[in-house]
Amino acid sequence: MTASLTLVSHSLCPYVQRAAISLIEKKVAFDRVYVDLSNKPAWFNALSPLGKVPVLQVENDGQKTALFESIAILEYLEDSQASSLHPQEALQRAEHRSWIEYGSSILNDIGRFYYASDTEMFNQQVAVIRGKFQRVESRLGEGTYFEGINFSLVDAVFAPVFRYFDVFDQISDFAILHSFPKVLSWRRALSQRESVKAAVTKDYNALLLSFLKDKDSHLSRLIKRNS
Repeated sequence: MTASLTLVSHSLCPYVQRAAISLIEKKVAFDRVYVDLSNKPAWFNALSPLGKVPVLQVENDGQKTALFESIAILEYLEDSQASSLHPQEALQRAEHRSWIEYGSSILNDIGRFYYASDTEMFNQQVAVIRGKFQRVESRLGEGTYFEGINFSLVDAVFAPVFRYFDVFDQISDFAILHSFPKVLSWRRALSQRESVKAAVTKDYNALLLSFLKDKDSHLSRLIKRNS
């Protein structure tokens, strides 16, 4: 019997997006439920020990299992579903897992970027993120995606990273990705992928801009100044 899958989500969570992208790429049917993380319902707290999304609820033969943490979800989908998004060769697969972790570290840097309270802290984070992408630029080859023509889990992880910049670019030109042609080409290719488009709701950009504007941060002040 095919398992029934429900992806518990939040509209802005990049970790949810990577799980959704994987499910869509694998053409796996799934339901989606959104939660308000500022007012978590009791059923969600029962499912998620860390109180975070994503959670993938798997129902099989009447038994329900809740998987939490995006990496665990991605690996479960690799183990249980067709159309692998990991390379087959062990060393290359391990390298991809390393770059997935690197993508997660950039998400943490982006969080510090939009929470930075003053100009100095903000500019420091610009430099940190730019340095991270300089390393990415040196790893990328000439193909469309991270590993040439084949879409992989690394692509699924970096697509939500790049989506932040669609909104950042509306605020100002922070020059974070300047002079990285391979990174910019990769960003464009991912933005055109149907699974990436479908991973968020159509009002994502507006929701993110509103979220950023509400922070007591250097970036929020820039948004208010430019609006």
